Amino acid sequence: MNIAMVGLGKMGANMTTRLLKGGHSVVAFDLREEAIAAAEGEGATGARTLEEIAGKLGAPRGVWVMVTAGKPTEDTVFKLANILDKGDTIIDGGNTFYKDTVRRGTVLADEGLHYVDVGTSGGVWGLTEGYSMMVGGTDEAVKPLTPIFETLAPAADKGWGHVGQSGSGHFVKMVHNGIEYGLMQAYAEGFDLMDNKTEFGLDLHQVSQIWQHGSVVRSWLLDLTENALAENPTLEGIAAYVPDSGEGRWTVMEAVELATNIPVISLALQNRFRSRDDDPFSDKLLSAMRNQFGGHAIKREEKK
Repeated sequence: MNIAMVGLGKMGANMTTRLLKGGHSVVAFDLREEAIAAAEGEGATGARTLEEIAGKLGAPRGVWVMVTAGKPTEDTVFKLANILDKGDTIIDGGNTFYKDTVRRGTVLADEGLHYVDVGTSGGVWGLTEGYSMMVGGTDEAVKPLTPIFETLAPAADKGWGHVGQSGSGHFVKMVHNGIEYGLMQAYAEGFDLMDNKTEFGLDLHQVSQIWQHGSVVRSWLLDLTENALAENPTLEGIAAYVPDSGEGRWTVMEAVELATNIPVISLALQNRFRSRDDDPFSDKLLSAMRNQFGGHAIKREEKK
């Protein structure tokens, strides 16, 4: 199948490069001319409009969308739907909420188009290490894309799979990211505890290196932690502010809907929210309550 990449951000550009190195022909489109030019420099065929993509791809076409989830993806998918022909395939590789995927898949199927959702993990390392891909869609839509997945994955038979019907790929990726929240929180709390045990003077970078080999907690996340501590052992200059992409929220919301107990992921998400509050009202109220019932001293704010 002929393939186009729409959205040449870091991941989209790296995926384009990996496909080109794997011998695939790629039509590349982005809103930024410099991104298209860079892809052309690596051997891709550039397109300056979505309409131009259709003209540069032979049927049946496959168009991989790697843009921001939400309205940007929604708009791009349905613009493409008006341009492509019946039998063509739109692939959404972004972090889309799986219920939006199910809805779009139903609408596009009625128009004779295939819709494949690919929950994609790998980040900036995917270019060299390969991408983990959780694929949702019909067998008819997914099977022709197999050579693409085999090229992007760490190995042809590893790191990717067709997990189920439309929406299932993004659902599995959503849960994947929720688990990621919990794992990251556990590492962060453990290293924080060791950092506070000042009398031992622990070298946290050394500890991370020890745990990388033979330990039951070794992982790629630990490897990345070791990288971070090697570059900046005291994390100087890094604010204690942790954003979230939304998938952790969706995971917790789904757990509520299914009455499924996921306390670790839920608390990890809540901790990210807390990290963004420089002056928590709740803690002020706790201090005020202690003063009310026990006469405990209140620490006053320093005037700025």
